Amino acid sequence: MSDFVPMAQITEAKQALDRLRANMRVTIRGKDDIIEQVMVCLVAGGHLLIEDLPGVGKTTLAYSLARSMDCAFSRIQFTSDLLPSDVTGVAIYDETVKEFVFKKGPVFANVVLADEINRATPKTQSALLEVMDRARVTIDGEPHAVGSPFMVFATQNPVDYEGTFPLPESQMDRFLMRLRMGYPEASDELIILRTARGGYDAIALNPVVTRTEILGLQSLAQQVFVEDTVLDFILKIVSATRTESEFRAGVSVRAGVALRAATQARALVHHRDFVLPEDVTELVAPVFAHRLGLARQTSDALEERRAVSAALKRIVASIPTPQ
Repeated sequence: MSDFVPMAQITEAKQALDRLRANMRVTIRGKDDIIEQVMVCLVAGGHLLIEDLPGVGKTTLAYSLARSMDCAFSRIQFTSDLLPSDVTGVAIYDETVKEFVFKKGPVFANVVLADEINRATPKTQSALLEVMDRARVTIDGEPHAVGSPFMVFATQNPVDYEGTFPLPESQMDRFLMRLRMGYPEASDELIILRTARGGYDAIALNPVVTRTEILGLQSLAQQVFVEDTVLDFILKIVSATRTESEFRAGVSVRAGVALRAATQARALVHHRDFVLPEDVTELVAPVFAHRLGLARQTSDALEERRAVSAALKRIVASIPTPQ
């Protein structure tokens, strides 16, 4: 990790990120904080889970991001009858060449929208485990790389909705961040009501960043300097989740690495080449909350999420912030 990033690269990154932010604002009204978090996840090279009620703009957000980038995009509508091969692809015997030929599934794209991911069975959900972890799919013992950049942008309805299946913990741990859209402000919703629009294909956005620029941003984020005191701050938060009696278990090692990567990306999004403690405190909940569960049993998913977030907030407040 370098302790110096040339100012020219920071300036170029700022220009690309400002274009991306402005483009997404055209269709996503009054959600600048959500747009920023999406950009952080993209720059960190992670996967994103948007969880909220139907109809609040989750899919529109995904389309807006995908169409703002000059990258390959695919959408998978997850349903209860979807098969793993419908996601990854399948080997088919080709009579002309007398051998099996691999037909790529929709997961072979730079941005993959997994719409309503928890409507598919756990077996189908597991089709994403390898590709989200290693950016490749193994079919009949043969690995097939999906290319880079690669981002799974999943949407999910609350798990207590009828006809949904909870995502396994191993898959939740592969999402860098989980966000909630929330309802827009009244003034922004009025603009939405006034704006005539068709389906998602009617979202008129042109690409403003290239695939090369995205890869450059992701590479640059890894060079953002993280001081040892900030790393120690992250480690103390990670350790505290493992001793917190309210949680079933603490966060994984992967979670700590994910938080560090997210803070580096946030610093770059804020046009800095170094991480501040506020980057950590702002990202603890989006990066950690979906990886934690309550030790006590509860049938209310929303109650559990609120309790986990409150416990995380209490943990962060109890740890001295490095100066």
